[in-house]
Amino acid sequence: MATDFFERQAHARRTTWWLIAMFALAVVGIVGTTIVVTAVAVGGGEFSANGSRFGRGGEEFPWQIPLGAGAAAIAMIGGGSLYKIAELSGGGTVVAERLGGRRVYPNTTDFAEKRLLNVVEEMALASGVPVPPVFLLEQEQGINAFAAGFSPSDAVVGVTRGCAEQLTRDQLQGVIAHEFSHILNGDMRLNLRVIGVLYGILLMGLVGRELLFAAGRSHSRSDNRRDGGQGRLILLLIGLAFMVIGFIGLFIGNLIKAAVSRQREYLADASAVQFTRNPEGIAGALRRIGAAVFGSKLVHPNAAEASHMYFSPGISSLFATHPPLGERIRRIDPQWDGKFPTPLPEHVTAAMLDQGAVGLVGEADISGTRVPVRVVEHAADQVGSPRAIHQSYAAELVAAMPPAIVDAVHEPYGARAVIFATLLDRDSDIRATQLRELEQIADEPVFELTLRLAPAVNQLDVRARLPLVDMSLPALRALSPAQYRQFIDCFTRLVQADQRLGLFEWTLHHILLRHLRPQFERVRSPQIVYHGLQRLAEPCSVLLSCLARASDADDQAAFDSGAGHLADVTLQLLPAEQCTLTRLNDSLRQLSQVVEKQRRRLIDACAACICADRDVRVREAELLRAICDILDCPMPPLLPGQPLAN
Repeated sequence: MATDFFERQAHARRTTWWLIAMFALAVVGIVGTTIVVTAVAVGGGEFSANGSRFGRGGEEFPWQIPLGAGAAAIAMIGGGSLYKIAELSGGGTVVAERLGGRRVYPNTTDFAEKRLLNVVEEMALASGVPVPPVFLLEQEQGINAFAAGFSPSDAVVGVTRGCAEQLTRDQLQGVIAHEFSHILNGDMRLNLRVIGVLYGILLMGLVGRELLFAAGRSHSRSDNRRDGGQGRLILLLIGLAFMVIGFIGLFIGNLIKAAVSRQREYLADASAVQFTRNPEGIAGALRRIGAAVFGSKLVHPNAAEASHMYFSPGISSLFATHPPLGERIRRIDPQWDGKFPTPLPEHVTAAMLDQGAVGLVGEADISGTRVPVRVVEHAADQVGSPRAIHQSYAAELVAAMPPAIVDAVHEPYGARAVIFATLLDRDSDIRATQLRELEQIADEPVFELTLRLAPAVNQLDVRARLPLVDMSLPALRALSPAQYRQFIDCFTRLVQADQRLGLFEWTLHHILLRHLRPQFERVRSPQIVYHGLQRLAEPCSVLLSCLARASDADDQAAFDSGAGHLADVTLQLLPAEQCTLTRLNDSLRQLSQVVEKQRRRLIDACAACICADRDVRVREAELLRAICDILDCPMPPLLPGQPLAN
């Protein structure tokens, strides 16, 4: 199984094609069975020797009936899959709500919920992805979790009440790190496609079940009708036929889920250990599942359709979608003795035991010596592979933020005000123009809050700017469509007030809107168009030229350093007047359509370009992270003194 981010992304894309092939085979099997069953039912078993005639009178066999049934089966399968795919187009929020999830907001007074939000936020900032909304499956006492969405932009994390309460903070971190592995590796999109595709081939079994229920309900009503018994029998036979055919879909569906899910769970477990540097966290969570009364089982009626997405099996199934619990534990902890811990008393939760402990984001005291950073030969090695040092760095960064800023960024009014405050120019004349624009179009409470927060925002460590954007996204996603349009209008006015677009404004614009727009607008994901970079010499030249001109190194030396990683592409350093942010934006739009291994080369080239002088400044690091984000390659925070290129 691939362990490199780009290989994992490529593997997920290949698996999608495999899924489509399996779906086609399942359709052929179901339609073929439908035709055979219908033919047998119509013929009543009285076929002639050559199979062309049936019955005692030797009539022509009406093949249009079984063929029509086959066509109806295709229509039902295709319609069911299209319906489910359309239903899931809303992303992870739709999945969480279908499973009974309730959005957890930062103003919650429940300690377990606050602890959960803090852990998720910490993991997101350390991973370089937007902080996802968190949903709590309130009625589920089993210990389980999932991540759902088409991309980090619309991802959500769902956690059962049992998981939030019955695990210690270290164990909860291990579970959440496991789910972030699915977010980073492209597993979520594949999992949603599995739900959509399989719904069609499972639909016939669901229809058969409803027909059997209908036949049972009609039993008492049919006694007073002359033909009631015959009608009920026909309904019963049709229902049984649908159930038999549906069993094929169920069999293939569970087989596909198991094939897609099992190896990815091992990979996510290993990634969680790498992320937290605490094997006992995730191993302890798995042992707690083995000891818990409810285990990891979910009781919601829709739990089965998402069975392949959970941290641990949520339902009983003939084909297990997850590896055996004991095997997962032993891969993490080879010394495990096979014994599960004693279950906690009913009136005690692990969250209660954690309540007096420090360690929440913003409360930890980690002012001591920084853990040494591992030397990274290539910047691309960091993409999608956060480490424990990034987690510590994120916690330290948030701990240093003023509480007023942290509180504000977690609710819609405050999040808008914080973003606006970061855009206010230090030049007094430009700032005055910006404030006049903002006062005219922003809500009065937002404008007043922006004025109050601006001094604190001005004093922030410059490294906190991008994390603040990531932290603001859950609150901004809660805006109404009208508030979103007003927010975008205000944002644009503030950026354009000085008649120029700076690097920070461009970076903020792309990271913020790229992850916010899918919540309010229909946005198409980039498709793979290019398998090499030879046809993309111009956008590659624009990208490296813009980076070279933005760096503090000699322009030609910086450009040559980056171009050395793209030796098979004819590149040239463009004049400064051609290195506009508009051209950079257009170039990145094209480059986001290349295959994974070429994106790896692009990131290494960009890192070499900004590292030409062996000194990466914050604005250069922010620009690199924005470029990686546009290329769908989440980059963890770049730490002070950390080598990026050879």
